[in-house]
Parts: sequence; structure tokens; C-alpha cells
Amino acid sequence: MIRRQFIKLATLTGATGVASFGAIEALRGDSSPNGPDQINIRTVTWHVKGFTCITCAVGLETMLRRERGVVAANATYPQGMVTIQYHPDLVGQDALRLTISDLGFTAEDTES
Repeated sequence: MIRRQFIKLATLTGATGVASFGAIEALRGDSSPNGPDQINIRTVTWHVKGFTCITCAVGLETMLRRERGVVAANATYPQGMVTIQYHPDLVGQDALRLTISDLGFTAEDTES
């Protein structure tokens, strides 16, 4: 059920539904990408289990980018990886993992 809702939303938003970085930041009210808050940005990379196609990766990127505090998200289907840049003062790794889990995927640390 969750997977169907995710696919439907990803299909509806598509590539044209994703705004540019500057437009997203302006809508969120976050600071400029070149501002002093840039120092506080963290990056995390996880293995993602549950991808069955490229639409899964694109949809996950889209949904993560909508989260408050997420600066950028890049997911790859063949490698099953996601890299997220985020403001730790606005969102934590637990919340990011929960978002990924709510979409029907599992995020695991890259260290084995």
C-alpha cells in the first residue's frame, strides 16, 4: 500500500515537479546556499534496500528534498545508495531514516 502511494506521488511530481535548489530554499525560508549556515551542513551516505527500479530512486530523492533541513539528496538505483546533505539543527539522521522507512525502503550504514 505504501509503495503504491509512493509510486503514485513520484509519478505525479515527476521531473517537472522538482524545483531548482534556489527555489526550494526560498520557499523553505532557509538561508542562502553560500551563507554562514553552509558550515553546519552534514553529509551521510547509506545503502538503500528495496529499490526495484529507477523510479524508486528518483521518488526517494524527491521526497527527501521536501524534508525541512535537507539541502540535497542523490539516490542511485543500480548501486542502491543515497547521499543526503542536511542541516543537523533542522533534521537528524533518525528522522531521515524514518522518512526512508515510511516510503517502504531500508537505509543501512555503508560500513560493513
